[in-house]
Amino acid sequence: MLCAVAGRAAMRDSVVASRLEAQGLDWITPEWPAPPNVHAVSSTRNGGAAGETDFSPRAPRIELARSVLSRVVPTEALWLHQVHGSAVVSADTSYARAPQADAAFARSAGTACAVLTADCLPVLFADREGSVVAAAHAGWRGLAAGVLEAAVKAMLVAPSSLLAWLGPAIGPDAFEVGADVYAVFCEADPDARACFAAHRGRWRADLYALARRRLAQAGVTSIYGGGRCTLTERDTFYSYRRGGADASRRMATLIWREEATSPYV
Repeated sequence: MLCAVAGRAAMRDSVVASRLEAQGLDWITPEWPAPPNVHAVSSTRNGGAAGETDFSPRAPRIELARSVLSRVVPTEALWLHQVHGSAVVSADTSYARAPQADAAFARSAGTACAVLTADCLPVLFADREGSVVAAAHAGWRGLAAGVLEAAVKAMLVAPSSLLAWLGPAIGPDAFEVGADVYAVFCEADPDARACFAAHRGRWRADLYALARRRLAQAGVTSIYGGGRCTLTERDTFYSYRRGGADASRRMATLIWREEATSPYV
């Protein structure tokens, strides 16, 4: 399912990587062949000199976290009120408060699409021309509700022209679910059984495999990322399922367009 765009190798964004290095941050930049005016980043729990960065809207140090973020992302971000659904909104629109949605897209430079996660899967999108970007928050409920398909549709470009990147989420050896989750996916799509493994009377679900499957069915075949585990990589990521203080903390994953004439590009 993982394939590269013909003639262009997957590569790390050197523009964002240099900003992260300057701030002493170990945040993640996607390795994918995005156009040069498209940039993205996914935070870890580490905020360099600021200590830990928690992007939960209720975090007591949220302004500090966003200050650190502003040194990496030179645009405003649209923050969503995420509800594990499939609604998609435009980041090019002004809102009085965070819109209730789990995905956003942007065609204009100057606004970043952002999602918050701590075990759920952040998915980023960009078309090969660099004309539109999107971000989606995809836990199992969002995947089942069709949030990825809704994001693809909202971008109004051919799905075959899209690149998708799967950010850090709970891994397939750590994500234990019940028969209800198995049924939600496998009753509608029997071949989705390959994304589950029986484990002590329950199931281990592979969010990455489920997302790749849903994306491929939507016509997106250039898919990158995956392979991390927010639950087991405790020094790097927050995890809702780990519990304790980490359960309320969130990482941020953002994507944005910059004008070709921007000094950042």
